[in-house]
Amino acid sequence: MDQTYSLQKLISEEEIQQRIVELAAEISVRFEDRPLTLLGVMTGSLLFLADLMKQLQIPHRVGVLQASSYPGTATSPGPLKANLEFLPDIAGRDVLLIDDILDTGQTLHKLMAALQDRQPNCIETAVLLWKKARTQVAIEPEFVGFPIDDKFVVGYGLDYDDDFRHLRDICVIEFQNVE
Repeated sequence: MDQTYSLQKLISEEEIQQRIVELAAEISVRFEDRPLTLLGVMTGSLLFLADLMKQLQIPHRVGVLQASSYPGTATSPGPLKANLEFLPDIAGRDVLLIDDILDTGQTLHKLMAALQDRQPNCIETAVLLWKKARTQVAIEPEFVGFPIDDKFVVGYGLDYDDDFRHLRDICVIEFQNVE
């Protein structure tokens, strides 16, 4: 049995870019005159991180870390796998952990705990999307692009089985089985 899919635009490229400008202004005020390091959770946050850092009006360092709870075609989270080996030094710095989506919250919660061992001044979070109805841990991101309903979304860095990241808009993807 094969699968086909349909895509329905949820958030346009223009809406995303406008919201990033607004978030960058808020972040620039919050971290003005403070040593800031942006840490992007790869691979989903790649576009969000790049566009956000271009809009910031304050000096900052950038690092990336690999973390995933959704291997392959999974639509439900599994165990977190993270690689923190290549992070820049964050001791004594403010950290803004950037992710594409806050779903159950397990990934960000575990990453924040792991980063505390590196002695940053503080760790705050910025997410492009937040599925509040699915959040299972006591976490509330300081910066949110868009709250969304519990739909499976792709585009603008978000994927299904490492595909669809290239889409400029964020789209709801729905699958249909074909015989």
